[in-house]
Amino acid sequence: MSSRPLHAVSTEGDFWQVSVPQPGRHRAEPPRAPSREAVLALRAIPVFGWLFLILGVVRPFRTKLLRVAFWIDVVLSVGVHAAQIPAARRVAAERGIPAGRAALMTMLLGATWWKTLGEP
Repeated sequence: MSSRPLHAVSTEGDFWQVSVPQPGRHRAEPPRAPSREAVLALRAIPVFGWLFLILGVVRPFRTKLLRVAFWIDVVLSVGVHAAQIPAARRVAAERGIPAGRAALMTMLLGATWWKTLGEP
């Protein structure tokens, strides 16, 4: 009997096919860190959201659609980002980032900041 582990794969219904894995096949690739360009593009989204909020405060929107979008953005930018602070502080602490900076960056950028910090 081979010392290599066996793979069981469902083929149809209740039938299973058992085989010895082949080297280099069916292996999950490790997750890759997003590129710098991808991170910047993702982080632009919350920045535009904050700019939209500032515009709505400085010059209130007149159309119902923009007012609804404004209040949805308030909930997402303030409420959801604030709810992420505890998780962001734990991740930041593992990487030696002060809690205050983690809270500030999370309020500004949300998960696009703390989920893209990379490995500790």
